[in-house]
Amino acid sequence: MTSNTAGNPAIAGIPLVLGGNVFGWTADRDTSFAVLDAFYAAGGRMIDTADVYSAWVPGHKGGESEAVLGEWLESRGVRSDMRIHTKTGMLGGAELYGPERLLQSLDASLERLRTDYVDLYYAHKDYPELPIADIVAAFGGAASAGKARALGASSFGADRLGQALDAADAAGSMPFTVLQNEFNLVSKAEYPADLQALCVKRNIAMLPFYGLANGFLTGKYRSEADLGKSVRGGRMKKLLVSGQPMLAAMDAVAAQTGATLAQIALAWINAQPGIGAAIASATSVKQVQDLCGVAGLKLSAEQLETLDRAG
Repeated sequence: MTSNTAGNPAIAGIPLVLGGNVFGWTADRDTSFAVLDAFYAAGGRMIDTADVYSAWVPGHKGGESEAVLGEWLESRGVRSDMRIHTKTGMLGGAELYGPERLLQSLDASLERLRTDYVDLYYAHKDYPELPIADIVAAFGGAASAGKARALGASSFGADRLGQALDAADAAGSMPFTVLQNEFNLVSKAEYPADLQALCVKRNIAMLPFYGLANGFLTGKYRSEADLGKSVRGGRMKKLLVSGQPMLAAMDAVAAQTGATLAQIALAWINAQPGIGAAIASATSVKQVQDLCGVAGLKLSAEQLETLDRAG
C-alpha cells in the first residue's frame, strides 16, 4: 500500500475492505456468515457498512447490513480482531449532522453491530450548506465520547476535505483520517489529482468504493446477454462499449500474471498514491477467496502502464 497507514486504528489485515452493502440484501444471513468466515480466514480484518444499507429494498428501512454483521461478530467472538467501518448521513438530510442527532444515529448503529465502538465512523456525504466546522465538531463529539476510534469522509472533494482538516486542527478535535470516494479503472473522476495530492500530503488513507465498478471489472459483463446475470447488470450498459479497451488490457495482464480480473482491478487501485485499500463486496465464498488473492499480487510498472493507457 502506498499510503502511510501505520497507526491508523481503522486499518488492519490484508489490503482489502469487505463491502457490507450486500449483507441482508443479495446475501442472506447464512450466505453472509459464510462470506464473513471466509474473509476472516483469509486474513481480512476490515469491513465496511452503513446505517442506510439496505434501505432501498422494499420492506427494509436501513440497518439490515449492520444487524447481520453484528450477529456474526458476536457469534464468532472476533470483535477485537476486526476493524468495523460504518457511515451515517443518508437516512435524511443535513439535520443528521447535528451533534445530538449524530450520536443517536451512532448509538443505533452500535446497537445493531452489538459493540460499544466502531473503528471508523464516516460522514457518508457532504452537505455543502453546512459550515464545515459544524460537521467536524459533530463527528469529533462522537470520537470524544469514545464511540469512534477514527473518522472518515465519504464523497468529499478536495476543497471541503482540506477545510475539514484545517477546522479540526483549529478546534483540537479528531480529524478525518480516511476518505471513501468512488475510484476504479473505469471511473477516476471522484479521486482527481488535487484530491490525491491532499491525501498523500495530509496522510489520509483513501479506501475507494466500487473497486470493481459494480462487477464490470471482473469480466462478468462482456455483452448485452450478460446484463441479466445480477441485479446490478442494468448499470453495465454504458460500460459495455466504453469499457471494452480496459477489459482487453486486463485480459493481457491476466495472461501474464495468472491473476483474475478482479484481483488485477484491486491491485491497480492499491498501487495508486494515497490508497489504503480497496473496498469490494462478495456474495459467495468463491468470490471472497478470489478477492483476497489481491494480497499476493503486485503488478509491474509495465502492467500498470498498460492498464493506465487503456483508461
